[in-house]
Amino acid sequence: MQRKAVRRVLPGIAMLTALVAGSAGLTGCTGGSTGGSTSDSKAGGSSAAPAQPGKYRSLPAPCRAAADSKKLKAMLPAPDSLTAEQRDQLYAGVADSSYDGDRHVGCRWTAQTPEETRLLSVGFERVVSYDRGASDDDKAKQVYVRLLTDAHLPFPGPATPPSPGAANPANPATPAPGNPVASAPPPAAPPASGAPSAGAPAAGAPAPGASAASGTPAPGASPSPQPELGSRVLEGLGTEAFLDDKLSPAGATAAQSRTVRIVFRTSNVIVKVEYSVQPTLPGAVPPSGETQEKARQLAQALAERLNE
Repeated sequence: MQRKAVRRVLPGIAMLTALVAGSAGLTGCTGGSTGGSTSDSKAGGSSAAPAQPGKYRSLPAPCRAAADSKKLKAMLPAPDSLTAEQRDQLYAGVADSSYDGDRHVGCRWTAQTPEETRLLSVGFERVVSYDRGASDDDKAKQVYVRLLTDAHLPFPGPATPPSPGAANPANPATPAPGNPVASAPPPAAPPASGAPSAGAPAAGAPAPGASAASGTPAPGASPSPQPELGSRVLEGLGTEAFLDDKLSPAGATAAQSRTVRIVFRTSNVIVKVEYSVQPTLPGAVPPSGETQEKARQLAQALAERLNE
């Protein structure tokens, strides 16, 4: 009987010993895990801080942001046949569909008259960087530079002075300092008889197509075309800006349309203004100066709206 009792007690003691040993082992593992966690937290604390977020966390409603009645009416003249309700609807614009109103928004307007069709669009993009080493402003600048490159405009930089001996760009016939005067072609000798040369008007007579008053075109003569301003980088608009001016090719039956696009960046927001004038009659060419100025005034108003 005593042997049976001993046999029953021994397995119980062995099991109890094993449980105590296991508990000690678990306690040791837990201590080791805590030490590893402390080491990881110290390593993480030495990592670089994330880049600063951009200035703007949301975007304005584009149709309301551009709802300046004077500017819109100047850019989009409405025909007299429209009712008051139709005019209000025209200038209210149509918002672009967007799945993320805090990242991409836009609005469009269309005005048609018997003489021309005018299109206007405004778009806002809020750039967000997911790179811890680059801020939202840095990422927005990269997007802007890509748009500038796509427009085939040079990145603004310091002006390069003309090299010595180069011709004067304002007057190619005038030699630059350092060029010998002898390089310019000699003037033509006057006729020996004193009579005007062939094709030249008589003394005191106005040239063909001009009146007696200097610089005044003769009656019936077409006025000289306005100079093309062209695409260029703009100053004083947002952080940085450029203007892209495109004129469609001339055709025998189609009029030339002009599209002016202005892109500017303010912190981490990029704004695009696109303005198109499409005449109806062939041969009509929208002037670059007027078209560009109207688009620039609207872009300036949008930049001020962002800073409110």
